Amino acid sequence: MRILIWTTLLIAAAGAASGQSAKGASAQAGSAALPADINPDSLNRLPVVKREQLDDRGKQVYDHVAGGAGKIASATGPASIELYSPGAAESLRTLNEYLRRPGNLLGNPITELAILVAAREGDSQYIWSAHEPAALKAGLAQPVIDAVKYNKDAAGFGEKETTVIRLGRQVLREHKLDSGTFAKAVELFGKQGGVELVLLMGDYTLNSMLLDALDQHLPADRKPLLPSR
Repeated sequence: MRILIWTTLLIAAAGAASGQSAKGASAQAGSAALPADINPDSLNRLPVVKREQLDDRGKQVYDHVAGGAGKIASATGPASIELYSPGAAESLRTLNEYLRRPGNLLGNPITELAILVAAREGDSQYIWSAHEPAALKAGLAQPVIDAVKYNKDAAGFGEKETTVIRLGRQVLREHKLDSGTFAKAVELFGKQGGVELVLLMGDYTLNSMLLDALDQHLPADRKPLLPSR
């Protein structure tokens, strides 16, 4: 009987130890999920910029980026990183807001499509995971999004969608644009709209570069939506 009792106790103790070991391993795995140089708050290689760390002009820029006085800027993403250079952050945020302004020359669905094309060409998971839902909300059709996501032929969609996809792929992959695609973009969006289309893609290409350089990771609540090529 004593042997049976001791055996039962030993089995129970071993099970408890195994459970604790598994929990410990899980905790270690969680802490080791991010590379050593990644800050746990910003999820990139630099700590989050705090408003109180900035001078008076920097605080004004912080409030602009945050969306108003008294608000806290996002801990992750290009706007947060740009706060390390408040002068650049102010200009870049102003440019981004202008290109995405309500009633812009491209319209919301095409604006989001242009951003997705830039995100796909830069393989930016962070930008894509934010803008695929935004594109759907703006009214962009899922088949158009999937053509960009999976690098499919752009034929068969509306003239605007096809032109934007072809223009972005040419400019960002081949670093040139054929005369026919350029002429079509001007026909569809006007001269100013055609220039703003390229500026918009350039803005998000810059964002992709910044995110790559700082190895920006997704927040825990952000689902990765962009597959690898």
